[in-house]
Amino acid sequence: MKTANNQLKDNELVRNFMEGDKSAINTLITRHKNRVYTYIVLIVKDEFLAEDIFQDTYIKVIRSLKRGKYQEKGIFVSWVVRIAHNLIIDHFRKSKHMNMYSNDNSDYDILNSKRFSDATKEDEMIQEQIKGSLRDLVDELPKEQRDVILLRHYGGLSFREISEQTGVSINTALGRMRYALINMRKLIEQHNISLTVM
Repeated sequence: MKTANNQLKDNELVRNFMEGDKSAINTLITRHKNRVYTYIVLIVKDEFLAEDIFQDTYIKVIRSLKRGKYQEKGIFVSWVVRIAHNLIIDHFRKSKHMNMYSNDNSDYDILNSKRFSDATKEDEMIQEQIKGSLRDLVDELPKEQRDVILLRHYGGLSFREISEQTGVSINTALGRMRYALINMRKLIEQHNISLTVM
């Protein structure tokens, strides 16, 4: 009896898809949709654009798999996020207006804080302002530090995955995160941002 797709590992699903099982790619897309889409939307700050890039990402994933370009050297989702990241860069190069997107529609929190659960409407509004302010501060960080914050807190990648994706050692990735957090604290003080709901 054939094992259900949702019980298979990513590399098994990839193999099945390459052998002609079209349902395997649907399982992979569903399994990693939240992680990949969240990463995209938090960089581009526009849900409609994120949807387009998300679809383009999986079109490229499918084409690459069919051409045998996927190598099982790393983690499948890291490879997908890297494709998404490259498509985002391509989009910004073409449009040449990297700072034109609003973060008003962002539903994600860099800190993933549980303190804000069961909040009142007023608290939720304050929380949205805090999230928006934090996301703006992330944009002020040097590129290497910004990438680590985005990959870790928005993309949900482990430091091993970040290391593989950025081509640096795990210690370097950890060091960049440390400096990013130090710089974020400095920026929070400089901008006089409160991170608590009163």
